[in-house]
Amino acid sequence: MVSGVRAVVFDTDGVLLATAARHAAAWKDTFDGCLAGWRPQGAGEPPPPFDTAREYRDLVDGRSRLDGVRAFLTARHMALPPGTPQDPPGCGTVYAVAARKEAVFSRMVRTEGVEAFDDVRPVLRQLHAMSVGCAAVSASQHARSLLRAADLGRCFDALVDGRDLDALALPGKPDPALFLEAAARLGTGPEHTAVVEDALVGVEAGRRGRFALVVGLCRSDDPQTADALLAHGAHLVLTGLDALPAVLCGHRP
Repeated sequence: MVSGVRAVVFDTDGVLLATAARHAAAWKDTFDGCLAGWRPQGAGEPPPPFDTAREYRDLVDGRSRLDGVRAFLTARHMALPPGTPQDPPGCGTVYAVAARKEAVFSRMVRTEGVEAFDDVRPVLRQLHAMSVGCAAVSASQHARSLLRAADLGRCFDALVDGRDLDALALPGKPDPALFLEAAARLGTGPEHTAVVEDALVGVEAGRRGRFALVVGLCRSDDPQTADALLAHGAHLVLTGLDALPAVLCGHRP
């Protein structure tokens, strides 16, 4: 196998579960609903709405909700008081905006459900047959329930999610702490573990953690996104998971 890879750590949203578009829509609903109130009095043109392609990819994809809010505000040259974890959904503090996004996304999931991508189960079966350990990682506190809802709850040897991030006081991506925790739970170090990510901060985290192989996943087959994944640290980019077992065996897809 490539560099002695014995385990794979998968990001959840956009890699295992078809939830990335829903996250983007939830962020847009959240930010667009707040932007008018954040505009200074007497300002001219209203601020542009949240861009579900560029701003989602560059600022919030793969980050915890709090880090996503902070990144968006910084990029827009805005500031809010941090608030507290008890803040209800709203626009007045960082915690309130994060809670607003949480409420919007949860409502979408309850209404629309969640599904795994078609290539996930076959690839997981192949990897298990190859004695390759598999872990799922997510900054979301919903990862466990979403994986169960998609009937993937028992498909992984380890799971590290937003609850672990809080309980262990781990920094979010692009810090590699979540991935390193998953590798430790699998019993492999990063030198024997591959990371599969669709977020720019995720592939950056994989490279920072010195994982043996960092695979950027670009399901949309968009050249700009693929180039961005490579620029942020992916060793290679795939358009689906089907080719992953061959890659791990040292063959080109």
